[in-house]
Amino acid sequence: MPLFKRKPFPLVDSPDDLEPRDLVFQVRFTKEIFKDYQEYLKRINLYRRRIWTCKVTGKANLTYEEALVTEQRAAEKVQQFPKELMAPVLHIIQFSTLTLRDLLVTLSRKLQERQLVEGLELHVRKKDKSFPCKILKILEDSDPISYEVGWIGKDKKVTGSSVVNFNDLIRRKLPVSREVLKSFIRESTSQSSPWVIHDNLAREHGISTEPPEDSNDDDDNARRKKNKRKEPEDDYSLIKRKKAKKGVQIAEEEPIKYPIDDSLVKPGADEPKFTDRPPPSRDFGVPEEYVGDLLMVWDFCSSFGRLLHLSPFSLEDFESAICHKDTNLNLIMESHSAFFQFLIKDEGDYFTAVQKKKRKSKITLLNWSEYLCDFLEMKEISEFSTHIATIKRGHYGLLDPHYKLAIFRELVVCALDTDAFRDRLDDSIEQQQALAAKKRGVALEEGRKRREEKLLKAESNGKQVLNGNSLENGGKVHHYENGSDDKQNGSNYKPNGSNGKQNGCDDKENGSNSKSNGSNDKQNGDVAEEENKHILVYRRKKASGNRERTSVEEQSSNEEHKESDKRSRDKRNEAKENRNEGQTKEVLQKEIEKLYVCTYSLGKDKDYNRYWFFRHEGRLFIESSDSKHWGYYSAKEELDALVGSLNPKGERERALQKQLRKSYDKISLALQKRSKDIAFNIALEEAVVRRSTRVHAPVRDNPAKAFLRYVNKWKE
Repeated sequence: MPLFKRKPFPLVDSPDDLEPRDLVFQVRFTKEIFKDYQEYLKRINLYRRRIWTCKVTGKANLTYEEALVTEQRAAEKVQQFPKELMAPVLHIIQFSTLTLRDLLVTLSRKLQERQLVEGLELHVRKKDKSFPCKILKILEDSDPISYEVGWIGKDKKVTGSSVVNFNDLIRRKLPVSREVLKSFIRESTSQSSPWVIHDNLAREHGISTEPPEDSNDDDDNARRKKNKRKEPEDDYSLIKRKKAKKGVQIAEEEPIKYPIDDSLVKPGADEPKFTDRPPPSRDFGVPEEYVGDLLMVWDFCSSFGRLLHLSPFSLEDFESAICHKDTNLNLIMESHSAFFQFLIKDEGDYFTAVQKKKRKSKITLLNWSEYLCDFLEMKEISEFSTHIATIKRGHYGLLDPHYKLAIFRELVVCALDTDAFRDRLDDSIEQQQALAAKKRGVALEEGRKRREEKLLKAESNGKQVLNGNSLENGGKVHHYENGSDDKQNGSNYKPNGSNGKQNGCDDKENGSNSKSNGSNDKQNGDVAEEENKHILVYRRKKASGNRERTSVEEQSSNEEHKESDKRSRDKRNEAKENRNEGQTKEVLQKEIEKLYVCTYSLGKDKDYNRYWFFRHEGRLFIESSDSKHWGYYSAKEELDALVGSLNPKGERERALQKQLRKSYDKISLALQKRSKDIAFNIALEEAVVRRSTRVHAPVRDNPAKAFLRYVNKWKE
């Protein structure tokens, strides 16, 4: 039994008040029975933790089940322990105070050097050669100890005997490995300090169960306990120990790691509100237990119509044709004829059977039943033998639908065994692999383009930052130079103005002297001309500075417009490329779906009901766990309710929900298309019923009778 904290862990006893019809929970590997689910779940979580130790091997950090398996394997190895070594080994183990490692070393040394027992096979060195032998008797009276050995021949029999010394014996290896010896020690003892073997083993091998008088076990135990390092406790253990002293029990509740098995999921208070799962429709024309055959045959004909040269037809038309009582239905005849022609081309058993009957090469409405009878006679199935006469009389339509589907099922099985079908499968698989590789290449190319665009964008942003800094610095410098010119011109202008004022004052002071006034006027005129020149120079420089600033601003704005135009063009091109790449992906995915050779179920719910969706049918089918009951959903609202009713905490429903969400768009479009077609067909039927007798327009065909008007457009 695995150890918990180095001690045996007791199992829970079965409840006494169990009734035959009580619902219980049983642990598979311990056979413990619980009536309360929470207790069962708590115990299961405890067993799943890696806190268990194998009692035999001493391996730690195992789950309970892993520890059980390890113990079983170790016990099997212990059973192989040589019986002739048990008594001497148990004598050494009994009441030994050595540690396990030291005890192993002691046993190995004694077994290899001294503890040679009678009946042990080994080799003897004689004249530089080794010969196999078997110890017959130990001569302990001699000094040193000698051994009487018997020589073992090729037939494994003892042919003669001799007396040899210990040094002449060759021990190539221990009779048992150290691991087996360790397992034997653990398995045969009940305690380890000191080692005490089980009472039954002691009685069997005549070993004393009374401890020796000079044993200091108590002192050794006290010394070990004193020197044993106390492991630090965490906060939770400390709180638990303190509360345990006060009599308060702490319930250990381990959090459940989801997803788990759906049958173990229980409703919780924190769960979201799930929608009610809608009941599926079950209005099939054939019995429910044969709906699987109906879907299989129809899906095969739809998927491999090109190979069979059979144009597609709807599931409803095929179901109506199967249930119809008329023998010479074109859809039934063309379907059988396509299979017969395919089997004849394969030149197998059916081809041989037809050649013996010397049938006509062309299959028509008049002779197709003969080919069908040849096929049924070739198969020699007792289920069909009773109906061959009915078919020969031309009453195929009177057969029950499940017999018709059984015949189609056998035709599909025979078609699957043909070489042409296998070649088609190989081609489809190769094409799928090529398209998948192309799709991966498109995805890799998209990733490469995105990385390049990111790098280009980062580089362009860096250039814009650098250009912006240079433009900003250049504008400031240019503005500073113009400003300095302005200041300089202003400074030149002001002194001249001051000179003018000064000259005006001189005119007032010297107004009496006309000569001096004339000279002053001339001087004032020269000063005015110089002032005008300075003003013109100042205005020209200011205008040139403004023009330069304007040109720089216009240049920067033009560059910004160009960059914005370039970015907009890049965005448009990128959007166009993304649309093209997205369309390429969609086209590749559609091509891959067209090459599917098998339809797989979407998944299972908690009750093991399987869900199926077929590419050419706008319904979601539900198959029971025993395949005897079928149903379907045909509305988008039912699909939404189904997705909302699945609990992601369960493994099966989580996977089913993932697949339904992945294919949600495709399934919902198919359901909506079928709903629109049904509404349109109902409107057509009403139009046919309401048609007036005075109207001479041609009568519209009833959509419900479409299977009667089937024409094989792919016929050879």
